[in-house]
Amino acid sequence: MTAPLDIEGQAAPPRSNGELVFAEPWESRAFGMAVTLYEAGMFTWPQFQAALIARIARWEAAPTEDAHWSYYQHWLGALEDVLAGGGALPADEVITRARALAQRPVGYDHGHQH
Repeated sequence: MTAPLDIEGQAAPPRSNGELVFAEPWESRAFGMAVTLYEAGMFTWPQFQAALIARIARWEAAPTEDAHWSYYQHWLGALEDVLAGGGALPADEVITRARALAQRPVGYDHGHQH
């Protein structure tokens, strides 16, 4: 089973020449986490799409001057929403885990080559 990714519309991931585009390593990890958890049956793809569209709509309705567009920030937020909303993880656990990951130093999961 693979995630039925939208090609067009609000929920469609960024692409270049038909290929997914990730500006930072964390973006590809967030993408992979969502697809893997979907494939494991933690949520349905329509649930994830609805959460992603809702996140994007909230950002569009109330953008701030310092808020820049980040598709994968919305993607990650939608993943947190479906995990907490579906009971897979308590909301406070999702927040705790997300903060722990965010506090890792740059390059944390990219070991040094010897």
